[in-house]
Amino acid sequence: MRLLAAHRHAQVTLLGAKESAGKTLAEVHPHLASLPIAGQTLAPIDASAVTEAADVAFCALPNGTSATLVPALLEAGVRVIDLAGDFRLHAEDYPEWYGFEHPAPALLEKAIYGVPELFGAQIAGAELVANPGCYATAAILGIAPLLGEGLIEPGAIRVDGKTGLSGAGKAANESTLYTSTEESLRPYRVPRHQHTPEIERGLELATGVAPPVLFVPHLVPAVRGVLTTSYATLTEGTTTEALTEALTVAYAGRAFVRVMAPGGMIDSKRTRGTNVIELQAVADARTGTAIVVGALDNLVKGAAGQAIQNMNLALGLDEAEGLPTLAVYP
Repeated sequence: MRLLAAHRHAQVTLLGAKESAGKTLAEVHPHLASLPIAGQTLAPIDASAVTEAADVAFCALPNGTSATLVPALLEAGVRVIDLAGDFRLHAEDYPEWYGFEHPAPALLEKAIYGVPELFGAQIAGAELVANPGCYATAAILGIAPLLGEGLIEPGAIRVDGKTGLSGAGKAANESTLYTSTEESLRPYRVPRHQHTPEIERGLELATGVAPPVLFVPHLVPAVRGVLTTSYATLTEGTTTEALTEALTVAYAGRAFVRVMAPGGMIDSKRTRGTNVIELQAVADARTGTAIVVGALDNLVKGAAGQAIQNMNLALGLDEAEGLPTLAVYP
């Protein structure tokens, strides 16, 4: 809602909700009280209501939920940007990684995986976009150009991820209480995090190469931000300068990708509130390892901002419409 308020071509016509249905937007999110739509009442989620009210639907629902809603929306001609994991993988992967049989497997081939900087041509005009996960966005954007250019070997890639509490959503959970997270650093869902196969599939879609990925996420005592550090084997003779050049060329002219020069260091706080991702690549000749770092705001480039970026592309609008690049800092 915050981002769409600055979008010149978008009008919010319906707000769907579960437990909050019947309340106004301002009652549920007081920080949005100054928006023109702050007094709009949240309605129960209903496919027919959505199709009557909207041309585009953003589905920000629990995993497994939007797949039951989306078929009716598409049939009625509504474009869908799905922010859950329901359309990111192959049908056979869902029981293993998400714990459910996919209710609409035919749509998985129709869905476009929505990393705009890599798949913009396919997203243009798309009816169904699978908005990527936050960890996956950071890892894929950093690794794909290096893999595609043959600067790293197509063997196992190890990804270390760190994120703040907002990635867990609003639901109360003992593991995300202040008393549990303050001064705490801990891994979770090792090695079964659902972004693991997503990173693998995204890299394969972008490069035609399918390296196995070992992904270990960690929760850190922060609210926003994602940082991934990926480790891959360098091909012989590859330097930091070559890695940096590959990233720079791949994302030249892209409004939301900031490639750090050799010697620069990423800071996730520089992306706070923006649709920007920072990328950095270093060659460690001593161990023959490429170290690739990506940082973004998990709620913007890792979710809502990228969803709007995908909508812009799907509708033929300016890709950057409504999306900030200046962070709130410090």
